[in-house]
Amino acid sequence: MSLLPFCEWLAGTTGSIALHESLYVYPIVESLHVWTLAMFVGLAAVLDLRLLGLALRPVPVTELVQRISPWIAAGFVVMIVTGSMLFYAVPVRTYQSVWFRAKIAFLILAGINAWLFHSGVYRRVSSWDLGAAIPRPAKMAGAISLVLWASIILSGRFIAYNWFDCDRQPQPALVNLLAGCVVESEAPAR
Repeated sequence: MSLLPFCEWLAGTTGSIALHESLYVYPIVESLHVWTLAMFVGLAAVLDLRLLGLALRPVPVTELVQRISPWIAAGFVVMIVTGSMLFYAVPVRTYQSVWFRAKIAFLILAGINAWLFHSGVYRRVSSWDLGAAIPRPAKMAGAISLVLWASIILSGRFIAYNWFDCDRQPQPALVNLLAGCVVESEAPAR
């Protein structure tokens, strides 16, 4: 199932065109996206480093989570809203970006990792909150989170570049497949 027809329709809407062509609003939205990404990932990284035992060892994990959770949640909400607006401004090119698709896959994996952490090992945090040994699943969740968020940032940054855009043909068939490019096959020469 391709979302390309929906993205093409979305690109033709007044709001998408206005946002894309705006001299001030688009850069402001993009800046807010990056700023809240930095806030969210920075705070999440502090928690991840605490889970790995590399930072803030004397601080109980529960206290750290309690103090930074509202800021993480606020950063996440604004980051998602502004990210959606950036997609809305350039839906076809973004949808057909290998980097955007990688970013979405990494975001889904990061969400699963966070869910597994909070529904699993964090439920028993009272038994290891200040203990000398942080459970291996908590350390793994922290390490996986750091790797996934670094991957999200990297792939998100690469969306801006047109290395694999569908309108730059010919490209390897794998790139066209991964990007969802619709390539008209050339007629055989006579």
